Amino acid sequence: MSLLRSLDRFFRHDAAGGVVLMLSALLALLVANSVLSDGYHELLLKKFSILLDGEGLSKPLILWINDGLMAIFFFLIGLELKREMLEGKLRNPADVMLPGMAALGGMVAPALVYLAFNWSDPVTRGGWAIPAATDIAFAVGVLALLGKRAPAALKIFLLTLAILDDLGAILIIALFYTSELHIDYLLLAIVPLVGLYLLNRGGAHRVAPILLLGTVLWVLVLKSGVHATLAGVITAFFVPLKDKYGKSPLHSLEHGLTPYVLFLIVPIFAFANAGVVLKGLTLNDLVSDLPLGIVGGLVIGKQVGVFAMTWLLVRLGAARLPQGVNWLHIYGLSCLAGIGFTMSLFIGGLSFADQFHMNEVRLGVLVGSAISAVVGYVVLRYFAGREEPAGETATAATAAQ
Repeated sequence: MSLLRSLDRFFRHDAAGGVVLMLSALLALLVANSVLSDGYHELLLKKFSILLDGEGLSKPLILWINDGLMAIFFFLIGLELKREMLEGKLRNPADVMLPGMAALGGMVAPALVYLAFNWSDPVTRGGWAIPAATDIAFAVGVLALLGKRAPAALKIFLLTLAILDDLGAILIIALFYTSELHIDYLLLAIVPLVGLYLLNRGGAHRVAPILLLGTVLWVLVLKSGVHATLAGVITAFFVPLKDKYGKSPLHSLEHGLTPYVLFLIVPIFAFANAGVVLKGLTLNDLVSDLPLGIVGGLVIGKQVGVFAMTWLLVRLGAARLPQGVNWLHIYGLSCLAGIGFTMSLFIGGLSFADQFHMNEVRLGVLVGSAISAVVGYVVLRYFAGREEPAGETATAATAAQ
């Protein structure tokens, strides 16, 4: 019984998602470099098909994970975005400006650092967005390990930044990672969209019809050439915040899905995508342009982009630091924003189809994310100090301006 209580406490802890994610990545590394390596890669390439009279979907398991399971992950992100926009941290534009601009800086600077290493190579240049994303579960997990040493306002700042960062990543995928378009399937996708609109407008109480239409939309978007995970985000925005009885299907779905996404879907994705094959790797492989660009983007680009944009806005008097937060807190948060992992691996998979480049992507993402996590934790744990009283913070924030 005590074991069950301990497990329950663990899974309720904010750091649990990040810990499970890290363990999944470590397991992938171990399996990919063991006697099970061949079986691991062969399993991921096994084809799974859903066909009717020879027509339908037939894809390797790795793509069912990346296109299918991750659509559920993006569906949850869409639910979070809609909730935050309607009643949360993204409702008030004044509260969004500072973390929003920090998120923008934290996407542009890493991309520029990556391109500085890869501009001359037309093949690797297309991976510019890999270091631009932040992994919410990992970053919040590291912050949660700090307990009261991290001010509550810092967690809100990080969550808002990471949510807006995910929104930016969704837009990047839609604009830059769409393959050849099939207009006929896009036109057919209007049918489930109309159905979703009518259900949302009517305050639908049952979520089953929404999920069914969302699945149809996912298939049609997948067939159209647009990345199918976007169907998850679109479907989420049609889930009513309030139904005709005053209840919230959105809250119910978000609450019900979160543990499955955090502790099942994302770990499966990590296990399938983080298996770096270390055999034959040398120092030259680590310092080649692709992994070096990713590491540089995550470690240096994120720090510079997030911190510099925050400092600039505060310095110009356009914003103030959150209550209880000092500049070392912001620097530590800038480091944590460099934990790309899930989103970086996902965009890497969209950028490169061959195993050679994907192995380099995995190496760069793992090394860059690990360095960012360690540096961010050390800064916040040993140098940033505890939360200051509100009066002192307000004075310090005014002085900084």
